[in-house]
Amino acid sequence: MMTGIKFSNPEFLWLFLAIPVMIFVYWYLRSKRPSYLNFSGFRMLQGYRPSLRQRLLHLPFVLRILAASALIVALARPQSSSSGQNITTQGIDIVMALDISASMLAEDLKPNRIEAAKKVAEQFIDSRPNDRIGLVVFSGESFTQCPLTTDHAVIKNLFKGIQSGMLADGTAIGEGLATAVNRIRNSTAKSKVIILLTDGVNNIGAIAPLTAGEIARTFGIRVYTIGVGTKGLAPYPFKTPFGIQYQNMEVQIDEEVLQQIAQESGGKYFRATSTAKLKEIYDDIDKMEKTKISVTEYSHKSEEFYPLAFLAVILLGIEVLLRNTLLKTLP
Repeated sequence: MMTGIKFSNPEFLWLFLAIPVMIFVYWYLRSKRPSYLNFSGFRMLQGYRPSLRQRLLHLPFVLRILAASALIVALARPQSSSSGQNITTQGIDIVMALDISASMLAEDLKPNRIEAAKKVAEQFIDSRPNDRIGLVVFSGESFTQCPLTTDHAVIKNLFKGIQSGMLADGTAIGEGLATAVNRIRNSTAKSKVIILLTDGVNNIGAIAPLTAGEIARTFGIRVYTIGVGTKGLAPYPFKTPFGIQYQNMEVQIDEEVLQQIAQESGGKYFRATSTAKLKEIYDDIDKMEKTKISVTEYSHKSEEFYPLAFLAVILLGIEVLLRNTLLKTLP
C-alpha cells in the first residue's frame, strides 16, 4: 500500500527561502525604472482600458517563480513508497468435544453449565481467526456437529442450536473423544488439538476414555480436558407438575481419568468451578496454542521528481517564449 511522499534530499527545500527574495528584487527593480509619457491633457485617455499585453505584463515573472518552485521540489527528490507483508501461518486444527448430557443443566455455572460452556467457547473461537475448528457433541452417544472449518460464523451459529436432550442421555466420554480423534487424525496441520469438556463420569459407550486417549496420543493429538462443576453439591432443575423445582446433586467428575488423558497426550487438565474460571481456562489454552505467524515485510520506492522537473522546463520555456514575442520589452 502507499505510505505517502518522502524526500530523499530534503535540505534543498531550504531554497524556498529564496522565493520571497526573488519577488522583492523584482518589485524593487521595477519601481526604480518608471516610464514617463507626456500628454497635453487627460481627455484623450477617457475610456481607456489596459490591453491584453499590459494585463500579462508580470506573467513571465510568475512563470519563473512557479518554475523555480517546481525545480526546488524536484531537487529534493520526492519519493513514493509502497509496502506490504507476506504472512505465513502455521495452522492449528482444533476440535472441541462438548458434553451435553442432562447433568450439564446444573446451575452452579450461570445460567447453567452448557450455556456457560457455549458462550465461553464462542469467545475462544473469535480469538482464533487463523485456525480450523470443529465441534463434536456427546452424551450417551457422540455426533459431529461441525467438521473442521475456517468459517467460524458457521460453527458459532451451530453452537446456538446445541442443547441437552439432542442425543440419548448418559456420559460417553470415550465415545466423544474417539469421534473427535477421528475428525482430526488425518489433518495435515502442524498442531492438532482436542478440547474435551465434561461434567461427569464415563457410564456408557463401547470405548473407554483411556483407550480413546491412547489413540489420540498415537496420532500426535494433544488433548486438553476440562472438568466442569463446583465442588460438593450443585443445584439441578427438575420438571414437576408444579413447575421447575431444584435439587442439590453431588458433583462427580472422574478427574483422575481426565488428568491421565491430558498428561499422556501432552495436554493439560483443568477444573472449572465457575463461569469466570472456565473463561480463564480457555484463555490459558489460547496462550499455549498460539498460531505461529511468519511476516516478511517489503517496500518499493518510486521517484516522483520527473514530472516536476519536466514542469519546470515547460514553464521556463513558456516564459522565454513570451518575453521574446508577445511580451517583449525594449530596454
